Amino acid sequence: MIGLTGIFILLMVMIVLQMPVGFSMAVVGFFGLWYVTGLDSALSMIGTETWSNFSSYGLTVIPLFILMGTICFHSGVNKNLYDTAYKWFGRTRGGIAMATVMACAGFAAICGSNNATAATMTTVALPEMKKYNYNKALSAGSIACGSTLGVVIPPSVVLIVYGIQTGQSIGKLFWGSTLPGILMAILFSLTIYLLCVRHPEWGPGGPKVTLIEKIKSIPGAIEMIVLFGLIMGGLYTGAYTPTEAGAAGAFFALVIAGTIRRKLKWKGLVSAIVDALKVTCMVIVIVWGAVIFGRFLTISRLPFIAVDFVSTLQVPPYMIMVFILIIYGIAGMVMDALGFLLISIPIFFPMAIQLGYDPVWFGCILTVITTMGAITPPVGICAYVVSGMSEDISLSTVFKGVLWFIPAYAITMAVMIFFPKIALFLPSLVK
Repeated sequence: MIGLTGIFILLMVMIVLQMPVGFSMAVVGFFGLWYVTGLDSALSMIGTETWSNFSSYGLTVIPLFILMGTICFHSGVNKNLYDTAYKWFGRTRGGIAMATVMACAGFAAICGSNNATAATMTTVALPEMKKYNYNKALSAGSIACGSTLGVVIPPSVVLIVYGIQTGQSIGKLFWGSTLPGILMAILFSLTIYLLCVRHPEWGPGGPKVTLIEKIKSIPGAIEMIVLFGLIMGGLYTGAYTPTEAGAAGAFFALVIAGTIRRKLKWKGLVSAIVDALKVTCMVIVIVWGAVIFGRFLTISRLPFIAVDFVSTLQVPPYMIMVFILIIYGIAGMVMDALGFLLISIPIFFPMAIQLGYDPVWFGCILTVITTMGAITPPVGICAYVVSGMSEDISLSTVFKGVLWFIPAYAITMAVMIFFPKIALFLPSLVK
């Protein structure tokens, strides 16, 4: 226990000192293994674990889906999605902010990145909301929160990493997170509507758009629908595995963007590949650190001790789950959400299984609570992106705006806890 306490203190110190979380986990995991098993055994375990995990064919799904998202980003799919949503929803009170959320949901379905969604929607949607004198906090909050749908709506890098680490079907995880993601998008839009009903001046309606203009804008969303349908349809029918789906998604995105729409030039393709490499390297380093740290936790038997302790508690399982989610919510405020997810899965995953929770459901609800870490202070990266890309919106204004959307996250998690079928119905239909 003394060794474990020291190891966790060292991990927290390194994270507070802003050392990249992947390297922090790797260093702490190595010293933990050294402390428990000795230097030679620790070096041998690190080599073995690194090779066995990163020689896995299934890990290639990460760069492939990220490449698909960057291709779509650099070909302007985001702007077309926003234009379609704007023309269909922008006329109503708060409609431009609602259109932003809907566009975020659509872009998330082919991107899977919070940061990319936040950056592109800040560029595209914020000028329109400024034009119609939208409340700054509402504008910034709707973009920041809408961008977090990139983690929930498949394909999601977080779900892929969770599936690889826990051995769960990535296809079923994708299907399981679809309905919660749609629910979140609806609750975000409802939040905007209620705020604008109470404060009409916060979100005045946009210009009137004729039915013909609305119909003409539909092709802007068709490419996203087709791409999403090809990926999820192939997974549903068993035409290809999740790893093959990543390759298929990148190929279809390239065909749609470069051949059919002719919007992806050579320079854009190079930029898409470079961006995909950067994001992939970041994710892989975090996964590598989590593998080493997870091995240390297994050797220390901490997960088994935690499971034994939980099994002795005389409280309903949902109360323990609420406690676990609170831990994730607090941790997401002070450190990288994906990093903490990978640190904690070896502890909380066996606990959830012991309590009788479905592993697919557990992965889906973790994505929802993980998204909150991307908007809550002081480490809400999406809030920083929105503030950094807008000249006259301070970080405090963004954080003020996202607070209005926190109940939507809480309601989504409550629905998932008391009605788990929302996350398990679609996966039950998959082969």
